[in-house]
Amino acid sequence: MSRRYFGTDGIRGRANGLITPELALKVGQAAGLAFQRGEHRHRVVIGKDTRLSGYMIENALVAGFTSVGMDVLLVGPMPTPAVAMLTKSMRADLGVMISASHNLFEDNGIKLFGPLGYKLSDDVEKQIELMLDESLDKKLAQSASLGRARRIDGVHDRYIEFAKRTLPRELSLEGLRVVIDCANGAAYKVVPEALWELGADVISIGVEPDGFNINKECGSTAPQALCAKVREMRADIGIALDGDADRVILVDERGHVVDGDQLLAVIGQSWKEDGRLAKPGVVATVMSNLGLERFLAGEGIALLRTPVGDRYVLEQMLKDGYNVGGESSGHIILSDFNTTGDGFVAALQVLAMVQKLGRPVSEVCHRFDPLPQILKNVRYRSGRPLDDSGVISAIQDGEKRLNGHGRLLIRPSGTEPVIRVMGEGDDHDVVEEVVDSIVDALGNAAAAAA
Repeated sequence: MSRRYFGTDGIRGRANGLITPELALKVGQAAGLAFQRGEHRHRVVIGKDTRLSGYMIENALVAGFTSVGMDVLLVGPMPTPAVAMLTKSMRADLGVMISASHNLFEDNGIKLFGPLGYKLSDDVEKQIELMLDESLDKKLAQSASLGRARRIDGVHDRYIEFAKRTLPRELSLEGLRVVIDCANGAAYKVVPEALWELGADVISIGVEPDGFNINKECGSTAPQALCAKVREMRADIGIALDGDADRVILVDERGHVVDGDQLLAVIGQSWKEDGRLAKPGVVATVMSNLGLERFLAGEGIALLRTPVGDRYVLEQMLKDGYNVGGESSGHIILSDFNTTGDGFVAALQVLAMVQKLGRPVSEVCHRFDPLPQILKNVRYRSGRPLDDSGVISAIQDGEKRLNGHGRLLIRPSGTEPVIRVMGEGDDHDVVEEVVDSIVDALGNAAAAAA
C-alpha cells in the first residue's frame, strides 16, 4: 500500500496546506483509537516546537484525542527527544510532537511515539492511515467517556535532570565557554539552563522565537551565525540544534563545523575505550563518509549502513543490539539513554570527552579527514531512467574506475522525481568525472523518455 500521509518522519507538509486542522483532528481520533488497549484511562502527551501553526494543530489534536476518550497532557514547547522520554516515563499510551524539524516555519508536522517512546512501525502507521480515510463517527466516545485536557508543569526540569544524568555524576563543565544556538525552536528554554546548571559559561543565540523565525538563518542547518559567534566570543565550542532539537552540529573553537560523522567517530571510539559499546559496531546511513568507515575499522569497530532516515538507523540498532548510531546530518541516537535522536545528549557526550582529555575541540572532534564527496541531482518527468542501458553502463564503468578507492550511491528520491547521484573517493577529480558521466547518462535517458 502506498502511503498518502506518513513519510520517513511522521506526517509533514505546509501548514494549512497538507497539515490542516481537519487532518490533525482526524489523526488524533485515528491514533487515539489505535492505541486504546485495555480498560485503563488512556492518555497522550503532546509537545510542540515554536511555529505559529503549532497553536492551531495542537488544539485540533486535543479535540481529536478527547473525542475518542483519551486524556491529553500538554507540555508546550519541548524537544522531540523530551516528548519521547516523557511518553515512556509518564506511562502515556501515546506521545505526539508537533514539528517539522529543520524546515522553516511555513511547514509543520505530526510525529507519533508509542508507549515505550519509539516512533511508530510501518504497520501501525498504515493502520492509522486507513482510518484517516474513513468515517470514525460511530467509534467516538460516549458523552460520559470523553477525555480531558490539561497543561502540566515541571516537565522542563524533568528533561534537564534526565539530560544531566547521562553524564558521570562528578563531571562539571566549569571552565568551558559554550555558545548554544537553539534555532529559535523547541529547546530554547531547557538547553541553555541545563548547560548553566552543569557549570558552563553559556552564551545563547536562537532563543527568541516569534512563531516565524524557527530555523531561519540559525540552527544546525545554517550554522554560519554560530561560527561567527564562537569566534567573536572566543568560545571553546558551539552547539547548534535544529528546530525540534533531535539533531546537532558542533563548531570548534576556530569556528569550523563538526558534522555528525565526526561525532559518531568521537563517541564510537570513546565508548569502545570505556567498554560502553554494546557491540563493536556503529550504525549509520549510506550517506556517511567513507572516511568514517575507514577510521572505525582502524579502531576495530564495524560500520553498518542503512537507508537514509534515522528511523532505519534505530531499527537496525534495535534488531542487532547496537547502542550508537546516527546520520551525518547530526541525528545521533544513543539507545542507552533515549529512544530517538537527541541532539543535546549527543553534544554532552562530546563535552564530556573535551573535559576528560583537556584538549581543544578542534583536536578532540577531528578523528579523520573526510573523503571528497560529490552529490548531484537529476530531475526527470517520466519513465525509469535507472533501467536505461546507457545509465547501467555508466554506473558499471564508474565502479571500475573507483576500483575499491571510493564508492557510488545512486538512488531515487522518496519525495520527488529526482535521481540522486553521490560519489566519493580518494581522488576528487576521478570522483567528479565518474559522477558527471552518470549524471550525463541519466540526463540523456530522462530526455529520451520525456
